Amino acid sequence: MRRMLYTGLTISVITLAPLIAGAARSGKGATTAVPSQTPLAQQESSQARTQVLLIKEIRHELVMLPYYSLFDWLQFEVQQDGDVTLKGEVTRPNLKSDAENVVKKIEGVEKVVNQIEVLPLSPNDDRIRRAVYRAIFNFNSPLFRYATVAVPSIHIIVKNGNVTLKGVVASQADSNLANIKANGVSGVFSVKNDLTVENR
Repeated sequence: MRRMLYTGLTISVITLAPLIAGAARSGKGATTAVPSQTPLAQQESSQARTQVLLIKEIRHELVMLPYYSLFDWLQFEVQQDGDVTLKGEVTRPNLKSDAENVVKKIEGVEKVVNQIEVLPLSPNDDRIRRAVYRAIFNFNSPLFRYATVAVPSIHIIVKNGNVTLKGVVASQADSNLANIKANGVSGVFSVKNDLTVENR
């Protein structure tokens, strides 16, 4: 399913150079002329392709981190000069450092700015994480199918009793249902629904 492409990690790339699309112009009859690229256009196109590959590699390395779970959230921004900014929230301090270390080793990355927040230790937050997980991914819930992968595309971020749902779902109905389930958990102070609906 297409949803699997989003599983476990959402990428935020706000400074990515636009991809250069090839242009074609129609001539007489069935003849189509494709204008040649200038050296500058060729360079920009090559840089765009290189950056797309860099983004894919960063995503792959972050998704493969051994302690990355649905209770964590990672995203990143890639600048045109190869600088990478890591953002998100994690439950383990070592996950923050591990994310920075793996990204630093990727060819093409010039510098890593680590803005990942380590969530505070809290037995109550741990209880809420487990309770929200059970509420959303209960076997009888329509959302159970999201729990059948290693890292579900619905992430549950809890900080001081406040819950934020992040990730990607297949429909607005699934987003609404997850929000209702999380709001029904005892001890939750607030729920922010940041789930997005995948494009089909």
